[in-house]
Amino acid sequence: MLESTPSLLGPWSSFYVMTGPSAAALVGLMFVVITLTSSRDLSTVSDIETRRAGIANFSTPTVVHLAAALFVSAILVAPWKAFFLPALSVGLVGLYGFAYCLRIVYRARMLRRYQADTEDWTWYWILPLLAYVAMVAATIALHWIPRIALFGIGGGVLLLLLVGIHNAWDIVTYVTVDLEESAGGGHENTDAR
Repeated sequence: MLESTPSLLGPWSSFYVMTGPSAAALVGLMFVVITLTSSRDLSTVSDIETRRAGIANFSTPTVVHLAAALFVSAILVAPWKAFFLPALSVGLVGLYGFAYCLRIVYRARMLRRYQADTEDWTWYWILPLLAYVAMVAATIALHWIPRIALFGIGGGVLLLLLVGIHNAWDIVTYVTVDLEESAGGGHENTDAR
């Protein structure tokens, strides 16, 4: 006997009620950080280009991943009668996220003033890519093995949230240290996150 969509999604509601607001709060943090650092003295065209590259490769992708976690969480707490529309929505988020990650990886390889290290590659590009792949694969499997597939979607959302926590902290600490170095005269031109 096939279980109904509400009976399968119901046990997940508290999980998504927790992940959605967490992602939203971190998006808010990212807005605050960018706003507070926007008044920083950028005296040369190079400084401006460096800041834009840092935001495009580190800050904006972090907000996109958190927004994806928020969106999927919101979708899966809605009172659906059937899996088709939520599965389609989650699948589209996963496909968009996958394509977006590939675009960011391409742009990251083009950075001139900053060389990404293993931690950057892992947290900013590889793990989000894996989260989106998990969500797409789970969405495809939802028709045949819904109980297991829901764990795949939940795992993808949780991974995006953990990536967002790590990256938001990384960006905040980087910006804080960079601002302190700027104020002390020891400012180096590296890509600001």
